[in-house]
Amino acid sequence: MRIDRFLHCIRLVKSRTLAQALVEEGHIRLDGKRVLRPSEPVRPGQVIALPLRGTIRILRVTALPARRGPPAEAQCHFEELGLSPAIDAAPPHGLAGEQQGSFS
Repeated sequence: MRIDRFLHCIRLVKSRTLAQALVEEGHIRLDGKRVLRPSEPVRPGQVIALPLRGTIRILRVTALPARRGPPAEAQCHFEELGLSPAIDAAPPHGLAGEQQGSFS
């Protein structure tokens, strides 16, 4: 199954066109390798990492869906491995928990 169709069928994106655009931006990784084509095949057991709504989601494909079904059915086709904040949401280096000021 194509990665754009998979992302649409498991209800991570509203349309296949949005899924294609997300893939073409080059931010999606499949088993650690950057995906640049929406037609890249996805198989059960592979791990997908993608930025979505301010977080980076990491998913393991458990099965390939036959259709875009209800959310409960869609969740049976992947396992959530983790969520992490997006890189651009983190404060700049040196500003996390520190006050910037002059040294006396």
